[in-house]
Amino acid sequence: MKSRSIFIIMAVLAGNVTMAQTPVLSIADCQRMALEQNKKIKAAQFEINAAQAALKSAEANAYPSIDGSVLGAYLGKPIGGALNGAIPEYFATASVTATQPIYAGGKIRAGKAAAAKGISIRENQKALTSAEVLLNVNKAYWQIVQANEKIILARRYQEMLTSLQKELKNSFDAGLIYKNDLLRVEVNLNEAAVNLSQAEDGFVLAKLYLAQITGMPGNTAFAVADSVTGDFNELTLKEWQNAADNRPEIKLLKNSLEAEALQKKILKGDLLPTIGVSAAGLATAGKGVNISNGNDFMGSYYGLASISIPIFDWGKKASKIKEQSFKISAQQQQLEETKELISIEVQQAYLALNQSVRKINKSLLSLTQAEENLKLANDRLKAGTITGKDVQEAQAIWQQAYSSIIDSKVEYKINEAAYKKATGTLQ
Repeated sequence: MKSRSIFIIMAVLAGNVTMAQTPVLSIADCQRMALEQNKKIKAAQFEINAAQAALKSAEANAYPSIDGSVLGAYLGKPIGGALNGAIPEYFATASVTATQPIYAGGKIRAGKAAAAKGISIRENQKALTSAEVLLNVNKAYWQIVQANEKIILARRYQEMLTSLQKELKNSFDAGLIYKNDLLRVEVNLNEAAVNLSQAEDGFVLAKLYLAQITGMPGNTAFAVADSVTGDFNELTLKEWQNAADNRPEIKLLKNSLEAEALQKKILKGDLLPTIGVSAAGLATAGKGVNISNGNDFMGSYYGLASISIPIFDWGKKASKIKEQSFKISAQQQQLEETKELISIEVQQAYLALNQSVRKINKSLLSLTQAEENLKLANDRLKAGTITGKDVQEAQAIWQQAYSSIIDSKVEYKINEAAYKKATGTLQ
């Protein structure tokens, strides 16, 4: 007795270890993992980092640039020492130059604004990528639930057929029915086994897909927490009127439009003068390099101021500005069209979600009728008023009705996520 108790305790502990090794993930867990670990989202974040680095580079254009150089030379005969030593045989020169732009036609300021706008563009691109990834997470998650429910259904259907097979075998052994009734059930059992195998394969594939999206590729050692239960209500509020404002696509296009306007300012800056100053100091060492007194060392400095004024370029710069204006107009049209298409998309998602509710209600009614039909068929088989074929047909009708409920409920969950994505609220 004591050894049996020890065995039971060990079995329970082993079961607990197994459960601990198999995490159960909710849809919220999967979405969080995807946002943290999905490779597309990580790539989008690197794009943001690159845009931030570009902004720092643009900001640096307003600061002085300092450059240094070192030059050493040895001049052979007859150049070295020529002109009575005025040209030295060898020398080394070091110089430091500082350059500061004073005015560049507003291009520096516009460049910084464009770089800052580039960060907003990349952030909205990441938001768009995140929304698409989250929708795929929902699809994969509910496909796992669907496959799991189909496995449960396939096993229940197998149990029904097995029970009917036993009952018909007893009737056949008693000489009450023909063998073809029994064979028909066995054929259906074989088909049920194939359907179960397909459902199990679909379950594994759905897990692999979800694992890849959530950043754990190849891992299927997890379970999902949900099933096709809960409330499935129709939407009564039509929220698509202002949905476009929440969509990252619209924010992205608006930012791109603003960036194109800044690019136009930069092109206009090419028509304006550019002013800059620079200062440099140099030191040279070599035999007789000082041209004033013949010493072996010379130090000096100089300053420069420059004004560059565009005068005539055959209309090249003006044509560039005109080209940019047309690009802005084209992008404005794209923005307006995208708003219209989003409105249609939201309405479509709204209608699809409510259609799923109607499918669920009809499927529930069909299942209730199928269950009653199956019960009557089993009762009539026991009474001997129908054959096993009639019961098989009733079982098949029940199986189809149950499968339709699973499909319609999973469709609702996916359509619900699609509606949230369409309205910009999927997160």
